[in-house]
Amino acid sequence: MPKSTEPVIRQDKSLRPTRVRFSILALVASCTMINYLDRTVLSIAAPSLSKELRLDPVALGILFSAFSWTYAAAQVPGGVLLDRFGTKLIYFISVIFWSLCTLLQSAASGLYSLLALRLGLGLFEAPCFPANGRIVAVWFPQNERARATSIYTVGEYVGLAFLSPILFWIVAQFGWRALFIVVGGIGILFGLAWWFGYREPSDSRRVNSAELSYIAAGGGLTAAKTGSTTFSWQLISKLLTKRQMWGACLGQFGGNSTLVFFLTWFPTYLADQRHMAWVKAGFLAVLPFLGASLGVMAGGWWSDRLLKRTGSASLARKLPIITGLLLASTIIAANYCDNNIVIILIMSVAFFAQGMTGLGWTVISDIAPKNLMGLTGGVFNFAANLAGIITPMVIGFIVHATGSFVGALAYIASVGLLGAFSYIFILGDVRRIEL
Repeated sequence: MPKSTEPVIRQDKSLRPTRVRFSILALVASCTMINYLDRTVLSIAAPSLSKELRLDPVALGILFSAFSWTYAAAQVPGGVLLDRFGTKLIYFISVIFWSLCTLLQSAASGLYSLLALRLGLGLFEAPCFPANGRIVAVWFPQNERARATSIYTVGEYVGLAFLSPILFWIVAQFGWRALFIVVGGIGILFGLAWWFGYREPSDSRRVNSAELSYIAAGGGLTAAKTGSTTFSWQLISKLLTKRQMWGACLGQFGGNSTLVFFLTWFPTYLADQRHMAWVKAGFLAVLPFLGASLGVMAGGWWSDRLLKRTGSASLARKLPIITGLLLASTIIAANYCDNNIVIILIMSVAFFAQGMTGLGWTVISDIAPKNLMGLTGGVFNFAANLAGIITPMVIGFIVHATGSFVGALAYIASVGLLGAFSYIFILGDVRRIEL
């Protein structure tokens, strides 16, 4: 029989396991927060930016969507680069260049310059979430992955929740151009912190053999190596023959559509449809993002608790996501209410529920072939982020044609139901794909 290529990790039982994986997770969560600040800052600047540059709702919808054109298209190449060159280098390059694209938006003079920079932003942000999934699969045993995923995913929302009043204030005091300078500069500084702070388990000097053994015993890919897999389109074809991939991708498309609404059109909805003043809109916008943060944490806690009690990865991963998708569709109730406070509560519940769907990345960590974590994450994120292309433009056309967000919220609710259908009837068992 051929010898195993997996290294044997011998644990000294006198050692207590270190907890280096949690400091790595803090780094990933911080990077994810900056990632979402950079892609979302346009939505906060949009009401004043669109007036100054004379952009109508259709043009604004195209700008919101443009990020996802290159973001989705670069998912598979980004995953291949991760598998080939490793997480540390690709993530570092990504952070520096996407932050530079954000900073340069401060000098935009019209639609075309903004469009070019949004395309660049999407291109360089593409490896982020495949890298996050790869890091969780490498550094965490299966019974901790849902919570680990929820912790870094909460970075998508926490930064926006607590920083929204400050970001709205910057626009009100210094103009929308200052916003891009501040957020882009922070990202460039963080890129340096990432380079000096991140290590793979096999390269870390702080992790001990007891922690490595604990990770490996729980299915962590502590022996994952870069450059060992040669890309071919046949690999993607094989992945797409698996129902797990189709179910996860369609489900995430449904969840991402709600997320994209909040990241793009939500501030404009508050300012134009609900006629809220800047400062009031900034503070009220905090509540849905706080709700989403709680939803992410609740979904991860519930999933890992179900896994511990039942031993069923399928039940533990799917039930919170399905519940979240069904509950997110209640966003349509805002169409039948005139009270702004009640509308914010409806939005908070819907975004709380959407936060639970962040577990989709835990599903990918559980089902991806061991040597194709980056590629599998890339295919998944490509499909999921088609929502980022379609949703902003659909909403832009609806608002332009009707002068209202009523049809837009109905669209968001319907794709949420589509995502729930996919997880219930298409995904099947959550188990690692063997090619």
